[in-house]
Amino acid sequence: MRNLVYLVILIVMLASCMGGNNEPDAWGNFESREILVSSETSGRILSMPVQQGDVLDSGDLIAVTDTSFLKLQLAELEASRNSVRTKLTTLDAQNKIIDQQIKNLKVNVERVESMLRDKAATQKQLDDLTGQMEVLEKQKEANNIQKASVISELNVFDSREALLHEQIDRCYVKSPAGGTVLEKYAEAGEITSAGKPLVKIADLVNMEIKVYISGAQLGQVKLGQECKIRIDRGEKEYADFTGRVIHISDRAEFTPKIIQTKEERVHMVYAVKILVGNDGTLKNGMPAEAFFDFTN
Repeated sequence: MRNLVYLVILIVMLASCMGGNNEPDAWGNFESREILVSSETSGRILSMPVQQGDVLDSGDLIAVTDTSFLKLQLAELEASRNSVRTKLTTLDAQNKIIDQQIKNLKVNVERVESMLRDKAATQKQLDDLTGQMEVLEKQKEANNIQKASVISELNVFDSREALLHEQIDRCYVKSPAGGTVLEKYAEAGEITSAGKPLVKIADLVNMEIKVYISGAQLGQVKLGQECKIRIDRGEKEYADFTGRVIHISDRAEFTPKIIQTKEERVHMVYAVKILVGNDGTLKNGMPAEAFFDFTN
């Protein structure tokens, strides 16, 4: 009889221990990091190769909007720049002619100076030659000023070209991050506008769960701490995952509805976000339980 009493006490103690270990510390629902990818330009969608459910890497092409008008502007800009470059070439050619004329005049000036010393030429002849040289020097200075103006104009063309290339690049809508296409809001051939969403993508490889802990638990939960996440598998079985705490709220709030017991609803709690690797089992909105190691 005594042995039977001991056996009953042992069973009750084991059941109590097991019950304590299986009681979750917090509850929550899984959610993914979702991104709405929008067009940065307006126009017709030329192509949109992605489909709902596609898995994208960062930088993968999502859509291409019409670039024909921008490319026409680019061609017009190049034609205008070539015309301005012709002016620059003409000025360079004029300066070469002036340099040659100045070189010839210098030879004549030296000759007339020699003749003037021998009384074979007049001062007026020398003055006329030096005057012609001064006129050519002034003309060359004027050409150089005009060249500087043309070069500044070419720099403006370079800036406008860079702007057009940037606008063309923005017609190629690319995925800002890796993820799965959850929703597709447009198709090739449709007209879109700047800021209009094209697709919704989400990182389903790493899911987040937001749970709430009490102030008594707060001091034992740390950023980067690992915890156990449990979900239902069938009616009586469970599946366990390893999570990592990535955010702890620095402000208390009233207990949200997700807390299960009436006693807990009268306390202030803190939100905690946990990152969980997904093997494909976890879904948005799926409920889960969190178990923290409060023994350390």
